[in-house]
Amino acid sequence: MKKIQLEILGLSSSQSQSGSFALVLGEKDGNRRLPIIIGMFEAQSIAIQIEKINPNRPLTHDLFKSFAEQVGVTVQEVMISDLKEGVFYSKIVCNDGDKQFDLDARPSDAIAIGLRFNVPIYTVETVLSEAGIILSDLEDEDEDSELDETSETKAESKPAAEKKEKITETSVEDLNKMLEEALAKEDYEKAAKIRDEIQKRG
Repeated sequence: MKKIQLEILGLSSSQSQSGSFALVLGEKDGNRRLPIIIGMFEAQSIAIQIEKINPNRPLTHDLFKSFAEQVGVTVQEVMISDLKEGVFYSKIVCNDGDKQFDLDARPSDAIAIGLRFNVPIYTVETVLSEAGIILSDLEDEDEDSELDETSETKAESKPAAEKKEKITETSVEDLNKMLEEALAKEDYEKAAKIRDEIQKRG
């Protein structure tokens, strides 16, 4: 069966499920998108790998990579292989030097591990045709969600803007201290923002 390569396009809080996140994968050289709802821990693990943040302690997916390397196993690709009753199934395709084998995994775990091994993510036409969204449909949905913005979100926008302003006014020395504190508290979202501000200043 023909494999279709995917790339990570975005990760955001899920509007449909509280405490969950929407991971949006895009068809490479295509206009279809594959949104997958994932848990908070997996979202954090994917985000810190995308942002190239080194946590003080290894996360579960980092541990998997270290273990695999110690026993001579490499990951070759991640395959989102099936969709049954609204649940995605995936495989981590591995090789121990002698043979290739597959490990069943949730897509969120498979992608978090795949990112650490820098391997491609694939799916098949049956999954993409059933659960994929055409880009034009997704843009319409984004416009609707902007119109449906809740008062709670609006109320939070001002403090967020003030917080951003404070970061831009902080010295690089203090930003480095804040970065260390954020990493110690495992607040990787804050750490990413601070790191971006440090990089902007060269």
